[in-house]
Amino acid sequence: MFTFTPIGYVRSPYRQKFAIPRQPGLVPAARGEVVFTGEFADPNCLREIEQFSHLWLLFRFHETAARGWSPTVQPPRLGGKDRVGVFASRSTFRPNGIGLSAVTNLGWEHRDGELVLQVGGLDLLDGTPIIDIKPYLPYADSIAAATGGYAETAPGNAFAVTFSAAADEALAALAATYPDLRQLVTAVLEQDPRPAWRQRDPDDKQYGMSLYDLNIKWRVYPDGLEVVRIEPAGLED
Repeated sequence: MFTFTPIGYVRSPYRQKFAIPRQPGLVPAARGEVVFTGEFADPNCLREIEQFSHLWLLFRFHETAARGWSPTVQPPRLGGKDRVGVFASRSTFRPNGIGLSAVTNLGWEHRDGELVLQVGGLDLLDGTPIIDIKPYLPYADSIAAATGGYAETAPGNAFAVTFSAAADEALAALAATYPDLRQLVTAVLEQDPRPAWRQRDPDDKQYGMSLYDLNIKWRVYPDGLEVVRIEPAGLED
């Protein structure tokens, strides 16, 4: 038996599991922070980390851990219906609920009494506990001859994303607070975050996702996807 002490937690634009990219790096515009806590909020822990362009974040799937694990899972890349073994997947429903993400190192700073490490290409939920950080080593971590099985290639951009007049107005009003919001919303929605089984069928449903403290409402059409509204979280139709 063993236990882990988190070294900190993540501040992320993703406030719900829905719409988080299925792998790190798919949405470079997704920037976040690791906020260090307790004895780990010591700048000595980060000495020379600026030498590395990318980092590995080891973390806990805290939102799904209580739901347990399964020997087999249904990867989205297989349409969400075919099953593979849990160890042949990156499913969140794992025996120990541990995840691994490669992120871009954007530097660290002291801010408002906190030690924070800024990262890019994030695919983690806001509040995710961080267990450890390790430097990404290209000579060891990138294997040219590796094969990717049923996930051999990166998912393509499924949709052209447009914005309604109302959404454009909201982006303009929010530009000072969230200058890269259009880029982030576009990159997230290009990945088509709907359930894998839903992506194959005609769809006239309005969807919503939470980024920062905002609700993003969008619809799918045969020739693309439109962001309908952007509004403060908590407002309902």
